[in-house]
Amino acid sequence: MADINDYMPLSPDWNTERLAKLKALFPDLFTNEGQLNIDEFKKVIDPQSVTETERYEFRWFGKSAAKRNAFTPSNATLQFDEKRSVNPDKTENLIIEGENLEVLKLLSNGYREKIKCIYIDPPYNTGKDFVYTDNFSQDRKSYWEDAEITEDGLKIDTNAETDGRYHSNWLNMMFSRLLIARQLLTEDGVIFISIDDNEVHHLRKLCDEVFGEENWVGTIIWKNATDNNPTQIAIEHEYLLAFSKQKYSLEAEWKSKISDVKDILINIGNELIAKYEDVQVLIANYKDWYRLHKNELWPLDRYKYIDKGGVYTGSQSVHNPGKEGYRYDVINPTTNKPCKQPLMGYRFPKDTMDSLIADKRILYGDDESKIIELKVYASEYESKLSSIIDLDGRIGSYDLKDIFPQSSRLFTNPKPYKFLTTFLPFVIKDNDIILDFFAGSGSTGHAIAALNEEDGGNRKYILAQIPEATDESSEAFKSGYKKISDITIERNKRVIEKIIEERKSQKPDLFTGEDKEDRLNGLGFKVFKLVKSNFPRVEFAPDTEKTDEENIELLKRYITEKEAQLVNAFNRDELITEILLKNGFNLNYKIEKQAKFIKNDIFLASDGEKEALVCLDYVLDPETVTYFKTHTGTKFICLERALDTTKKYNLKQFMGNMFNAF
Repeated sequence: MADINDYMPLSPDWNTERLAKLKALFPDLFTNEGQLNIDEFKKVIDPQSVTETERYEFRWFGKSAAKRNAFTPSNATLQFDEKRSVNPDKTENLIIEGENLEVLKLLSNGYREKIKCIYIDPPYNTGKDFVYTDNFSQDRKSYWEDAEITEDGLKIDTNAETDGRYHSNWLNMMFSRLLIARQLLTEDGVIFISIDDNEVHHLRKLCDEVFGEENWVGTIIWKNATDNNPTQIAIEHEYLLAFSKQKYSLEAEWKSKISDVKDILINIGNELIAKYEDVQVLIANYKDWYRLHKNELWPLDRYKYIDKGGVYTGSQSVHNPGKEGYRYDVINPTTNKPCKQPLMGYRFPKDTMDSLIADKRILYGDDESKIIELKVYASEYESKLSSIIDLDGRIGSYDLKDIFPQSSRLFTNPKPYKFLTTFLPFVIKDNDIILDFFAGSGSTGHAIAALNEEDGGNRKYILAQIPEATDESSEAFKSGYKKISDITIERNKRVIEKIIEERKSQKPDLFTGEDKEDRLNGLGFKVFKLVKSNFPRVEFAPDTEKTDEENIELLKRYITEKEAQLVNAFNRDELITEILLKNGFNLNYKIEKQAKFIKNDIFLASDGEKEALVCLDYVLDPETVTYFKTHTGTKFICLERALDTTKKYNLKQFMGNMFNAF
């Protein structure tokens, strides 16, 4: 609704733009009506300044704590596991074993706004499935001992229906992860979330808050099974919620990818003419051609397509939206009588209709009793994802059986990879990255491998799975898979092996020449696992009875004493990974030793976007310091332990933000 200012000769209202940008970046700070919640904004700046309870319409116990937990930094790191990786030099795919909230935090710098699509199949809140306990910390022994020392896996807490916070526990688990995951999406990125009836209504509200109600793309019903229970409604479906980060960016992206079906039809016609020189053969094969290509002709099933600009008749007019359409007669050419009009009139003015009639774009009924239709060509529509997917969910178990022929029940209710391939191509194209931080059996990685094999694409995946212990009585445990993450990794390893074998059988010469290694490009993954920080300082506990200045001095002393051992004990590659990860590098970085440095060992690290020179020596030589006084174009990272006060001052003075002592 317009107000008086709309009619005033005012300069632009920059506050409106600033507020819009704030909402685009942090939709969780706004109410459902789009108003900035001042108390939530204050909590970002000074949490202690707000004592009142939440005022959002959708509230639950622990909501504020879950939000704070989402944005607190992680002090853990990721460690490369070469032994369990597959062709790590040929791929950018990642499988990460670890608690997924901490993993997301560690990825949030290097992969911020780099993920085109997120698909997750979180644990359904049925009273039997698990929820994550978000009291993770560097010194939480239960996680580290179970996940890292015994290698048997981590037992996850259950969320029993007798728990008074049954829904709250699940919402807190999801809220913190969705908040941090949103930061990873590109502006036109999309998240798909599988869910059932137990929490679908809560999840929709939760996503409205995290992503903004206006960014809801749709809800897909997956008709996946038949529940033959005669005493109640048979539940034959689950849901797939879809939200975009910024819907206007998504729409622009999808519109840019419309295929020109007219050109396709011309090419098909040329191919047919070349293939069938005899006209009679062409006619004889026309039925087969039509069966294959009938969906490229008109009229289309319009419910599965998006109108690109007002090409159909009826209802509201594009020229006067919100008002009744145009009224005039359109004569049926057979009966010469006026055709029945749409209830709200015609969509176009009469001169437009006359042009359509002249161009033979109008379809008439046998008589005037039928409302006319517009002859619509496929090239005038965009492809649209159906809101219903009809695919038997039981085939997910057959997927695993095909990969693990000796086992029949390694995983309960795995998602069929073909379920993912029905909707993922609408979002991710060549070179895009998809993230799944509830990886489970690894269906997402399987789906991406299948899509790439089908069209030659180079889509990449990042899978994260907590090392949840398998039950000792389960077939998975008896088959040697002590953790769910073991299944995730092994499944995708076997998928790759199967693809390679199929390629060899089809074109064995591709694997015999000098370029045979090129045949493996993209086929593989690097495995990382969540581990403790290499820096003992993260375990420092401030003395609550001392001032901030005193605690800083205590920390400096702690670093000097505790990290002296770091020089002799650390693994260089592991330390570099932690340093680069926390400096915003992605996990596909490469390092190369720089021969021009004589006094210190210095490596150039690059991930394709960022570069840094890294030195892990115990002492930084004065000659090296002198070099960086005049070479300030590349970021330089070294250990805090390697510097005295003078060296640190000089480097900071000359390099500014291009210098980082870690």
